[in-house]
Amino acid sequence: MAARAKRKTVNKTVGTKNERGKSLESWIWDAACSIRGAKDAPKYKDYILPLIFTKRLCDVFDDELNRIAAEVGSRKKAFQLARADHKLVRFYLPLVPDDPEQPVWSVIRKLADQIGEGVTTHMRAIAKENPLLQGIIDRVDFNATTHGQRDIDDDRLSNLIEAISTKRLGLDDVEADIIGKSYEYLIRKFAEGGGQSAGEFYTPPEVGTIMSKVLQPEPGTEIYDPCCGSGGLLIKCEIALEERTKGKAKGSTAPLKLYGQEYIADTWAMANMNLIIHDMEGEIEIGDTFKSPKFRNGGKLRTFDRVVANPMWNQNWFTEADYDSDELDRFPAGAGFPVKSPADWGWVQHMHASLNDKGRAAVVLDTGAASRGSGNAGKNKEKTVRQWFIDHDLVESVLYLPENLFYNTTAPGIVLFLNRAKPKDRQGKVFLVNASQVFEKGDPKNFIPPAGIARIADTLIGWKEEEKLSRFVDHAELAKNDYNISPSRYIHTSDAETYRPIAEIVEELNVIEVEARGTDKALREILEKIGV
Repeated sequence: MAARAKRKTVNKTVGTKNERGKSLESWIWDAACSIRGAKDAPKYKDYILPLIFTKRLCDVFDDELNRIAAEVGSRKKAFQLARADHKLVRFYLPLVPDDPEQPVWSVIRKLADQIGEGVTTHMRAIAKENPLLQGIIDRVDFNATTHGQRDIDDDRLSNLIEAISTKRLGLDDVEADIIGKSYEYLIRKFAEGGGQSAGEFYTPPEVGTIMSKVLQPEPGTEIYDPCCGSGGLLIKCEIALEERTKGKAKGSTAPLKLYGQEYIADTWAMANMNLIIHDMEGEIEIGDTFKSPKFRNGGKLRTFDRVVANPMWNQNWFTEADYDSDELDRFPAGAGFPVKSPADWGWVQHMHASLNDKGRAAVVLDTGAASRGSGNAGKNKEKTVRQWFIDHDLVESVLYLPENLFYNTTAPGIVLFLNRAKPKDRQGKVFLVNASQVFEKGDPKNFIPPAGIARIADTLIGWKEEEKLSRFVDHAELAKNDYNISPSRYIHTSDAETYRPIAEIVEELNVIEVEARGTDKALREILEKIGV
């Protein structure tokens, strides 16, 4: 299913503070916590996000009704006109208060009995009138039970509705980018309490900002995320474009064309809501990208100008049969395909196949994807694929991130940048950046401050060599190091001896163990031959 949103001019700019000085972010989190407190709020995200999304729809619909009423004389007539011609409004909401002067949201707010059933009914009615919202806000049953117990009882649901009702989210109250940022804030707060599942829908914003800045999207650029989660990386690319075109007349530049696919249905719905509430255009498909990519042209993969992604690391549920049965030329014969576990480089191959002739990509991977198999006495499929990408001069840069940024792991991770049309002065070499020390301590996670984001992005864009941060390495040196492309292998920071990342040490120990086994085997064969 596709989800598209039209851009709409906002009447006036307002800040993120209301009259009592509470930020929109604080209000939105307080609303989430109204159910059962901050600790349990993430468990209820599938209820909270659609309700806040619906509050935004209701308040914007009210603003549109007021605009029509100013022309025809009354809100009652405005309701009638909107019902007769849905094109007069962005989304038509079949919620009509007894008193047409009352806010549309009051229909939900005034529910007193069977609240869960009532909210579910209203959500489904809205989706029925708006095909673009079908499967997005009507997939949640607010009256659902587990073993005879309501998942969210009417008392808690009433508390949540009342908390959401305390702030207006219309066009005159808050701009799309502000409500969008606040929505992203709420998703981040859910990720903090989401444990291992957080990585399925959320990438730290500073990582996404760096990736989008380095990819330098232009107006009208087509950008694709094959495992888009909540859509944050696609949104970061649009924000990066708006920053680059700041100062130009509104409407004079085309927005990005955003495309994504997501496997988990609830996360797919979250991505659609996120794009719409940001007032951005997008098309999000649902399904398993690895086994059945939805974006195709005939019998081939559709290609894009940019690909940006953070696939789940070290996936182990793809078999050789999944690779062998591929009919989309994603796994070149010379490269083959990686082992069943991990599938990191299999994802990279899919993303490479999804790029057009001048396409570029930014992919977040597990740190080990840069070095696994290097130094191995025997053959290693991951290393073979990695070597193929180097030999074909597709790897432009590799960024080594700080530890403890991601919500589902403390491992640092890397960002791999691909370029199918590298400039001549960058051919035959790879630019490596070790940003392991560019961070500040946070709770519960570390973060890269704005100055650090700018420093890393500028370094990657300009290929600026800096001691203990960055350098370019030619292919001959990479080959000498058995195609290890981890920046930490080539760039040592001042604190490297004392504060080397644990993940890096474990990876090196694994390599040493493999080498030792190979040496022992060779020694035994020699001893057997000489009869010892």
